[in-house]
Amino acid sequence: MMDQIRAMQEQMDQKLTATIVEADSGGGAVSVRMNAKKDLLKLTIAPSAASAAATDITMLEDLIIAAINQASRKADEAAQSNAAGLLGSLGLPGF
Repeated sequence: MMDQIRAMQEQMDQKLTATIVEADSGGGAVSVRMNAKKDLLKLTIAPSAASAAATDITMLEDLIIAAINQASRKADEAAQSNAAGLLGSLGLPGF
């Protein structure tokens, strides 16, 4: 039984690593790519947002935070979906 649990955990970890989500803010001024383990893989700042940051760095900071938070929510949803699928395959009641 423990071997099966370890195997399932390993499978889940692989799925979370392979599941990629993307989010943006400011109409694409800042975009983020993250996996479902919430590892930040890429952060892109549009040149127009970077030049605007010369006069308003707070706006750029807010856009970065918004994009990361949105990607984090998407990663949570993906992780829950993956977990439900994996647990559902066990045939346990309630999953």
